[in-house]
Amino acid sequence: MQVLFLVLHKVESLQDVLIALQKENISGGTIIESTGVLNTLKAYDNFLLESLRIFLEKPTDESRVLFFILEDKDVDKAKKCIDKAIGGIDNPDTGIMFGVDLTFVEGLKKKNQTM
Repeated sequence: MQVLFLVLHKVESLQDVLIALQKENISGGTIIESTGVLNTLKAYDNFLLESLRIFLEKPTDESRVLFFILEDKDVDKAKKCIDKAIGGIDNPDTGIMFGVDLTFVEGLKKKNQTM
């Protein structure tokens, strides 16, 4: 199993992402409203922070972090759905997607599933 994370900067695509995933029977994720560190600290006059801005992508005002616990077989399907729904994850100011292998999962039981 893996957890697939999407930090979605293109928040206007959130509904499209959710609909595309639902059509592929991928559900049960979590959405968190988020703000990037650079955006949070932009009010501070910090030389180091301003230097880092040159190297980092343009900070966005808001973003959403979505994460889904998926069977390995569903990860590529979910990635393709997300990429298509947002018009290409590699486009500027779109988002970041990554996955993490899970060593265990507890408390996750799908409806109508028996042990």
